[in-house]
Amino acid sequence: MNKNIFIIIVAVVIILVSGGIFYGGMIYGQSKKGGANFPGVPGVSIKGNKQAGAGINAGEIISKDDKSITIKLTNGGSKIIFFSTTAEVGKFVTGAISDLAIGNTVMVQGQANQDGSVTAQSIQIRPAQAVNNPAPQ
Repeated sequence: MNKNIFIIIVAVVIILVSGGIFYGGMIYGQSKKGGANFPGVPGVSIKGNKQAGAGINAGEIISKDDKSITIKLTNGGSKIIFFSTTAEVGKFVTGAISDLAIGNTVMVQGQANQDGSVTAQSIQIRPAQAVNNPAPQ
């Protein structure tokens, strides 16, 4: 009888440990999921627009001047994006700074500044659905 109790206790411990490992893996996996994914752009996701250093920001252009645009982020906030003549602007065909217009949806990759703005290295003009309708994960 003692042997049977020992086997039952070992089995219960194994089940509990296995369940704990599975649960921990599920939590870890969920923490690694990105925010909004962009259809047709493998491996690109936005995770709350809080990336340190380099980052990708996406949203609708709500204002523009000669050296910057301001975009409305998918989370409702906004971000000032500075650019120079060396910033790459892409769309389904080659673009230029003059193609940036209020109402465009853009995806920006660049360096975060201390004041929270971003200096763009590249700006992609995207179809509105790329930000507003994330791909299923």
